[in-house]
Amino acid sequence: MNNQSLEPHVVTVLVADDDERNLKLFDSLLQAEGYRTVLATDGLEALQRVAENPPSLILLDVMMPEMDGFEVAAHLKQDERTRTIPIIMVTALDDRASRLRALEAGAEDFLTKPVDRAELIVRVRNLLKLKEYSDFLANYNQMLEDQVRERTSQLASSYRETIFTMTRAAEYKDEETGAHVRRISFYTVEIASRLGLDAEFRDTIHYASPMHDVGKIGIPDHILGKPGSFTPEEWSIMKTHSALGAKLLAGATSPYLKMGEEIALSHHERWDGSGYPLGLTGEHIPYSARIMNICDQYDALRSKRPYKPALPHERALEIIAAGDGRTLPWHFDPAVLAAFVQCASSFNDIYAEHSD
Repeated sequence: MNNQSLEPHVVTVLVADDDERNLKLFDSLLQAEGYRTVLATDGLEALQRVAENPPSLILLDVMMPEMDGFEVAAHLKQDERTRTIPIIMVTALDDRASRLRALEAGAEDFLTKPVDRAELIVRVRNLLKLKEYSDFLANYNQMLEDQVRERTSQLASSYRETIFTMTRAAEYKDEETGAHVRRISFYTVEIASRLGLDAEFRDTIHYASPMHDVGKIGIPDHILGKPGSFTPEEWSIMKTHSALGAKLLAGATSPYLKMGEEIALSHHERWDGSGYPLGLTGEHIPYSARIMNICDQYDALRSKRPYKPALPHERALEIIAAGDGRTLPWHFDPAVLAAFVQCASSFNDIYAEHSD
């Protein structure tokens, strides 16, 4: 009983009723108004027809075998794919409880049998107009979301280019930072994952952490490249790279640069308050900087410097976990230290893969 001729602009209305006379009546009335009809004789068949080709509107009889109209309506409104299809419940029942139940099931409107032709057409037209407007808003909102997502992606790419430029500038000042900053990105994500931090935090720290020493751009070359130990005066100047880096990154709106600022300023702070530049303690130290601190310490122990040899993984792990007099376990956030110990083998793999 279906009209199979379909023009692209023709609206489809599904009619579900177990009475063949009613089906013929609705079919005739709706087609006379230019609508395409799809017919079903029970609730289960109605759900099948909707699944095959979702209509623009549904006329749904209440009293049907297998599954009544209330159940069909509730099922359709619980499904994300069919939730927005308007439903008109058609029933001989005229009591208040049945009408309330129809609305509770999700029906947008209802008609009482015998159905008046003019009332039927007006209600169908009104609901179809609302559906068209609702679809327009949904499509418009999706278009806006796509544009925002594209713009956000462009901004993220721009921020990452800025980060790359700044870290490359730092590499020109300190030749040892090239592979170091690459390893740091992966170290920090490894610990953040172990700590159960979300994907947004992991993405941000991956790109923010390489900026931790960007302040070294402002340190004189004769100090930065000195092969021996620093004098007290030189050490005082060297320690200013934290504040210099934070100042360089201050005022940015990018989440990468904002986290980069807090890491640059605080990655030499220690859990027990013995770090610099502010002597922060415990949770007063930004979380990102606490993660960065232990990653930076591990990589420094593993790397060869003019004043020290490179240490093997096992020794670096031992120093961080147990201490050696200069580096002590209470320098680190206990939770971050525990996460580091748990994923230390991954640090070793990262160091080997991204060696100088």
